[in-house]
Amino acid sequence: MKTRKLTFLLILPAFAALFSCRSRNVATRVMVAFYNCENFFDTIHNPAVDDTGFTPSGKYHYTQKIYEQKLRNIATVIQSISEKTRPAVIGLAEVENDFVLKDLIAQPEIAGFHYGYIWYSGHDERGINVAMIYNPEYFKPLKSESLHVILDSVKPVAEGSKMNTRDILYVCGILLGDTVNIFINHWPSRTDGDSESSPKRMAAARVLKGAIGKLRLADSLTNIIIMGDFNDNPADSSIANVLGASESRNSGLFDPFKAIYKTGEGTELFNHRWNLFDQVIISKGLLTTSANQLSYDSAGIYKPDFLTDHHKGHEGEPFRSWLGNFWLNGYSDHFPVLLYLKKRRVIRITGI
Repeated sequence: MKTRKLTFLLILPAFAALFSCRSRNVATRVMVAFYNCENFFDTIHNPAVDDTGFTPSGKYHYTQKIYEQKLRNIATVIQSISEKTRPAVIGLAEVENDFVLKDLIAQPEIAGFHYGYIWYSGHDERGINVAMIYNPEYFKPLKSESLHVILDSVKPVAEGSKMNTRDILYVCGILLGDTVNIFINHWPSRTDGDSESSPKRMAAARVLKGAIGKLRLADSLTNIIIMGDFNDNPADSSIANVLGASESRNSGLFDPFKAIYKTGEGTELFNHRWNLFDQVIISKGLLTTSANQLSYDSAGIYKPDFLTDHHKGHEGEPFRSWLGNFWLNGYSDHFPVLLYLKKRRVIRITGI
């Protein structure tokens, strides 16, 4: 009995030592993206808007064949950015209607992702709008609305100057278990000149700021993701002053693209100068380091070789769809921008 008892006492600690309890971090990583699709029209004339140029008899000679190629090209871009980390949400600009979105998500390159979409008919005179496609595996929309940007108080700068612009798309949903509020923007262009058109973008910024303010009154730590083609750079007043977006992590809104802009990189080229009009901005709450909360990981411009122009005189530019009225069979005059989010979970593991 003594021998058996001794043997038992010696084995028990050794056997118990084989078991351990430790913690391990498991992170799920997702991406949100934004892409200005450059004149993503169908071929059918809508009498309510100025889209006649993008019809078979219009100045761009926009045939069904070109439209189908445009669909494949945009789908190829989405497929490409999905190769390493599948996008949860993609904001799109210059989308004419929901018909092109239905055709887009049915393209064989991305049909397997089973994207849903959200789109509203806005007030833009050309009939182009912003939209969202989303992967239901990662994102569940709860509510959405279109925010009208009113330009009536902005003095027209020239004869025939447009006084309607794209609406801002607002979508609230669940991303990896956390509620997020997403705003997709395409602010007024610089067609009339930078300083002349700036008041219009300031007006858009104020609409966005007002919507954000309402959310923060209800919850000061609410998660906010702002993306779009702002037609302004990160340092311009509409973004830096009106919105208050900054590269500082202590600011209310964090713009990771401001640091990128300082390096001279951009998403769009005009008069041989890079602009970083396309950005993704997030609220301070998404900078958390706490486990079990959605948090910022990284951000950048997506410009693989196939999206880059190699024609003489345009080397390094985005490989655009059009040069004047001529179809180049490119992708867009903008590069996409990506922002990665992660959710870290601490798992306790007990085992041998």
